[in-house]
Amino acid sequence: MAEEAPAAAPAKAPAKAPKKKAVRSKTDGPSLPKLIVAAVAESKERKGISLAAIKKVLAAKKVDVAKSNKRINTAVTKMVTKGVLTQTKGTGASGSFKLAKKEKMERKKCQNSRNKFDYMFSTALSHCKCVLI
Repeated sequence: MAEEAPAAAPAKAPAKAPKKKAVRSKTDGPSLPKLIVAAVAESKERKGISLAAIKKVLAAKKVDVAKSNKRINTAVTKMVTKGVLTQTKGTGASGSFKLAKKEKMERKKCQNSRNKFDYMFSTALSHCKCVLI
């Protein structure tokens, strides 16, 4: 009849510190779309530059192409839809691309500039109570 000691309560594990999110440092240099536009602008090809050639140029500019392959493809397709690039061959992210031509905005000259001046002058005088001699 020996008395037994009561069972000790199980020890609680020490509270874990909350995990810190990995802080990514912002990469220096221009963004991916700007690099793509620069690569297409450098190209001397009349029919545009292919996606594979764009990726080679980006690799030469120290971009990890294997890691950012999806981002490159989506950036190219978005620039085609925005009108920055035009797609000469293929569909989607495949094919050849070149810079879109910038449309010059033409100013429309008022052909009836004298009539417009007369109208403005006459309406200004109609409100005035002075008499012209």
